[in-house]
Amino acid sequence: MTLTREECRRAPKVLLHDHLDGGLRPQTVAELAATCGHVLPVEDPAGLGRWFAEAADSGSLERYLETFQHTVAVMQTEAALTRVARECVEDLVADGVVYAEVRYAPEQHVAEGLSLDEVVAAVQRGFDEGVAASGGRIVMRQLLTAMRHQARSREIAELAVAWRDRGVAGFDIAGAEAGYPPTRHLDAFEYLQRENAHFTIHAGEAFGLPSIWQALQWCGADRLGHGVRIVDDITVDGDGRVQLGRLAAYVRDKRIPLELCPASNVQTGAAASIAEHPIGLLTQLRFRVTVNTDNRLMSGTSMSSEMHALSEAFGYGFDDLRWFTINAMKSAFLPFDERLRIIDEVIKPGYAELSR
Repeated sequence: MTLTREECRRAPKVLLHDHLDGGLRPQTVAELAATCGHVLPVEDPAGLGRWFAEAADSGSLERYLETFQHTVAVMQTEAALTRVARECVEDLVADGVVYAEVRYAPEQHVAEGLSLDEVVAAVQRGFDEGVAASGGRIVMRQLLTAMRHQARSREIAELAVAWRDRGVAGFDIAGAEAGYPPTRHLDAFEYLQRENAHFTIHAGEAFGLPSIWQALQWCGADRLGHGVRIVDDITVDGDGRVQLGRLAAYVRDKRIPLELCPASNVQTGAAASIAEHPIGLLTQLRFRVTVNTDNRLMSGTSMSSEMHALSEAFGYGFDDLRWFTINAMKSAFLPFDERLRIIDEVIKPGYAELSR
C-alpha cells in the first residue's frame, strides 16, 4: 500500500543534501528583496513560488542554477542569513526531519561586505535559534561549499576546519560539473584529508562516471553528492540478470553513500520521472542509498513529498523509509556515538511507533 503524505511526514527523516539558498520561503524572498532593492521576476509570493518551480523545471542543470541568482541576492546581510537559516530549521522540523546537514557557499554571500566568518556565524545563529525554539527536536549542521568554477576551495576548506567544532560538519564543492572537474581542487581535498575532515563532492549528476571516479579515487570523497549516474556502470540483460562494472561494484562494496535527490534529478534531466529514477534499481541492489531534497524551493519539495513520491512509484512502506533514514544517519558527518544515539533513541523508536 502507498503511504500517505501525512504518514511520510510523521516518519523521522534524515537529510544530508539540502541547499540553504535553494530552500527559502517565497514570502521571505519577496520581503528580503523589497528590503534590499533586488528586482524579482514576480513580486507576489504565491506567483514567485510558481516562477521558481517553472524556471527550474527545464531539464537543464545550468538553467536550474540560474534561479539561485535571486535567492543569493537577498542573502547578503547577517540579519537575512540568520532569518533564512532559522526558517530552514522551522520548515524541516515541521516536516519531521530529525537530523540535517544544510549546505551553502559562504563566498556567495560577501557582496555587501560580510567576511566569510561573519557569514558562517550568521547562519549558525539562525540554526541555533531554530533548534532552541523546537525544543531540540532536530540536530542541525552546516556544510560549507566551494564553487567549482572559482578558485577559493582551499580557503573554504580552511574555513570549514576552523568551524568544525562550532556547527560545521564538513565541506563540499558544487556548481556546473561539465568543464570543472573536482581534480581542479585537489589542494583543498588533500588539506581536508590531512586535517581528518569530512567532505562530500557533487558528482555524477550532470556529468557521468568520470566525475564519480575522480571524486572518489583522486579526491577521496566520503560521500557522493547525487551520484545518480553510477547507474551507467550497471547493466541489466533481458532476463533481469544484473552486472556491475568495476566502479559501481567499488561504490557498493565500500558502502559509499549516494545523496540521491529524486525530484531535483527529474527537473535537471538526470532522470525521466520518479518511476524511472535509478533509485529503484540502486535500492534493490542495496547500494548505500539516501533520499534528499536538494533545493526545496526550486523543486517545490520536502522530505515528506520525496518519500511519498517514492512510495507511490515503488510501493515503499515504512520499512523502506526506515532503511533510507538509517542509511543517511550512518552516513552523517557526525561522531559515531552521536549517530548511534539518534538511530537508537529517535529513528528506531519513531518507526516502531508508526508500524504498530
